[in-house]
Amino acid sequence: MNFGKITSWKAKMTPRRILMSCVGLIFVAFSIAFLRKSGLGTDPFTCFVVGIGTLFGTTYGVMFPILIGILLVVVFIFGKHYIGFATIATLVIIGPVAEYSGHVLNMLYVVDGWPSKLLTLLTALVFLCVGSSFYITADLGVSSYDAMALILAERTNIQFRWCRISTDLVCVVVGFFCHAVLGIGTIITAFFMGPVTQFCNIHISQPLLGTEFKGQ
Repeated sequence: MNFGKITSWKAKMTPRRILMSCVGLIFVAFSIAFLRKSGLGTDPFTCFVVGIGTLFGTTYGVMFPILIGILLVVVFIFGKHYIGFATIATLVIIGPVAEYSGHVLNMLYVVDGWPSKLLTLLTALVFLCVGSSFYITADLGVSSYDAMALILAERTNIQFRWCRISTDLVCVVVGFFCHAVLGIGTIITAFFMGPVTQFCNIHISQPLLGTEFKGQ
């Protein structure tokens, strides 16, 4: 699926798009907290961030904006039309919200068996795919990491789902060699996030955006 180039995003700063974008980013942050709570592995990019953070002896909260900033330079060179409101909002929202919501989850309940682990993992995957779909469909820019797959899809004419799987697998491999903890959640996310996000985009996010999407 082609998500399309993000052009004149400032002209698209409607209340509905801003709300969808922010809710999407908050959902993504929640998903990171739920994935870490499940103990079954994090999403591929979080795996990458945690691995690099371990390599340099720092935390996820510190390493996330650094790596996002580095990727932002790459996006500016190869696909700056994907830079917008959500690109900057990612730096402000995801890291802090993921850290804080993780602390809240630790106070709310304990994961003490496979049923609770799997339920927490499923909740994380729902938040992750729906959240990613929301803020991509809002068309106000995407995070510099999500832009990697979009740029690949645009330049190679390969479907987004396959490009996303490729970038996710690279993150998993790097995270593994940097001693990040891998799990079933990491593998499931790497192979299924692209297709499920594409499904959510068609069946949830685009209908919610309604006539504003049709006008893109």
